Amino acid sequence: YRYLGWEKTMPQFAHLPLLLKPDGTGKLSKRDGDRLGFPVFATEWRGTDAETGEPTVSKGYREEGYLPEALVNFLAFLGWNPGTSQEIFSMDELIQAFSMDRVSKSPAKFDQNKVKWFNEHYLRAKSDAELAPYLLDALAKHGLTCDQAKAEQIVAVMKERVSFPQDFWQEARYFFEAPTEYDQAVISKKWNPQVSAALAAYAESLPDNSEPSSNAEVLKALFNQTMEEQGMKPGQVLQALRVAVTGAAAGPDLFETLAILGTGEVAQRLRTAAERLG
Repeated sequence: YRYLGWEKTMPQFAHLPLLLKPDGTGKLSKRDGDRLGFPVFATEWRGTDAETGEPTVSKGYREEGYLPEALVNFLAFLGWNPGTSQEIFSMDELIQAFSMDRVSKSPAKFDQNKVKWFNEHYLRAKSDAELAPYLLDALAKHGLTCDQAKAEQIVAVMKERVSFPQDFWQEARYFFEAPTEYDQAVISKKWNPQVSAALAAYAESLPDNSEPSSNAEVLKALFNQTMEEQGMKPGQVLQALRVAVTGAAAGPDLFETLAILGTGEVAQRLRTAAERLG
């Protein structure tokens, strides 16, 4: 700046504190990210290994499913704090709140769990209409289709269970593919001839021609009524019902799940489970 005669217009420079690796001491490096399984770049970085000359690829936060607003919010708190308990800031709020006098001189330890927490917050804050394209894009990659309305129903019940956009497919796969395997821990504990007979009775009580989006409360009331007729308590059968329909031991509200699937599909899955599990 002095050489070019720009001293009078030279900007003031400042930087946030050094970032430390999550474990141990020392500054955060690309190798720490590779070793601990998290990105250290905003986007994918392609380079060359200094020792072997082989091409290298380092994953980025964008490719890993982190939302821009989550990453910005997280980075702002590395070495700075607003002096309040508020943690969620939009970009405009950060611009208004940020000041250099609130920046710490001490290094900041990188916390991967915290950036994941921010991502979950911003993901769940999106509307169902905004989230549906994530699921629709994943379905297209697997040769499957779904209308916007159904996609919105699915993400509505799943978004509290996901951390990244790509999780919607993994968590919601059973909405599009009937299970071929069943959680064996539940089956060994909860499945028996009496439960199988009770679920068969429930399948018979469901109208086979019902379209998806049946009423969840109606399906729940019908289940409770059928269990009473079978001399069973609902709690004795609920886990087996979930596994028979989804293959999994846990998930979103069970009867919301059944409603989205539709009673025809549910009845067919219950019959299939009875055939396979006895």
